[in-house]
Amino acid sequence: MVINQIINSERAPEPVGAYPHARRIGDFLFLSGVGPRERGQKKIPGVTLDEAGNIIDYDIRVQTESVFRNIRYIIEDAGASWSDIVDVTVFLTNMKKDFPIVNTLYAEYFAGINACRTTIEIGALPTPIAVELKVIVYVGNS
Repeated sequence: MVINQIINSERAPEPVGAYPHARRIGDFLFLSGVGPRERGQKKIPGVTLDEAGNIIDYDIRVQTESVFRNIRYIIEDAGASWSDIVDVTVFLTNMKKDFPIVNTLYAEYFAGINACRTTIEIGALPTPIAVELKVIVYVGNS
């Protein structure tokens, strides 16, 4: 029997569009892009905005740790664990400035996981954030 299940976490921030937090197909869980927002909050951790909603300043460390926390919520609520992550795509809006910090945090949080990873610089993300992750999880053992 093939599992085809939509996953929405009660702890992760609400999606900003018409998509679920994740979808399980067979032995794999595919997460939608996950940013640093917090559930039920308008303020984004690590982001300072002006009155027009433009980014004045941001703390990539705070944002990245919030993204990791949100990913953990989704994965755990799907019945899997952090150690089940097999592939990560990191989207950054400023590679030169932010990659060293994100890379250091990644090495700490993903120690021993050995997930594949791709990091891409993009011009903007849908909300005023500087980092977003897309994750694939193997749940065959869960």
